[in-house]
Amino acid sequence: MKIADVKANAFAMPLTSPAFPRGPYRFTNREFLVITYRTDMDALRAVVPEPLEITEPLVKYEFIRMPDSTGFGDYTESGQVIPVSFQGVKGGYVHAMYLNDHPPIAGGRELWGFPKKLASPQLEVEIDTLVGTLDYGKVRIAKATMGFKHRLADQNAVLTSLAAPNFLLKIIPHVDGSPRICELVRYYTTQVTLKGAWSGPGSLELHPHALAPVAELPVLKVESALHFVADLTLDLGEVVFDYLSP
Repeated sequence: MKIADVKANAFAMPLTSPAFPRGPYRFTNREFLVITYRTDMDALRAVVPEPLEITEPLVKYEFIRMPDSTGFGDYTESGQVIPVSFQGVKGGYVHAMYLNDHPPIAGGRELWGFPKKLASPQLEVEIDTLVGTLDYGKVRIAKATMGFKHRLADQNAVLTSLAAPNFLLKIIPHVDGSPRICELVRYYTTQVTLKGAWSGPGSLELHPHALAPVAELPVLKVESALHFVADLTLDLGEVVFDYLSP
């Protein structure tokens, strides 16, 4: 293989059999359960990196069911997104993500810098309740419940939230273990078709775990519960801050 061939094909690992295809990445019937809760402000300050700014002591705990995603297949995801602002524009900082499928773990980490780890999330309807659970190994670390489709939600508000920027801390080490890439990345979701959105009563419980510390952002009060289904495209990102730049 010539040097030019390596450079032309080096978009993902392994070189001769990438774990995921080139984008764009389209998601069909992506289903969300989002519990917004109030937490401890000092705990947020300990995990949100500058130059992002915390707007208020809130966290969005998400369960996302993705039955049809380009190149990534059929999987479920769970994690925490923290409302922040960057240069006066409100968005979300993706703090933690746990999922059950290798290609989106590899693609998410390599391309954008998503903080993805392998775990076992589920999102399903149990009689009259939408239930999200997250197990890390055999240990239950998160459980959310919501009354199934109790009230129609404000679709414009949901679309506005989906149009907001999201931020990631992308870290790739050098071969000697020092950081070679350490960047704040911004990305958007586009081409959104919202197929339905509902609100209702909700609950969330988080449990301590040494390697999946979702409970370090404790639940002080559940503020809202949202359930929606959408088709969308996950766009590639852009670097907005380089931590290694002099």
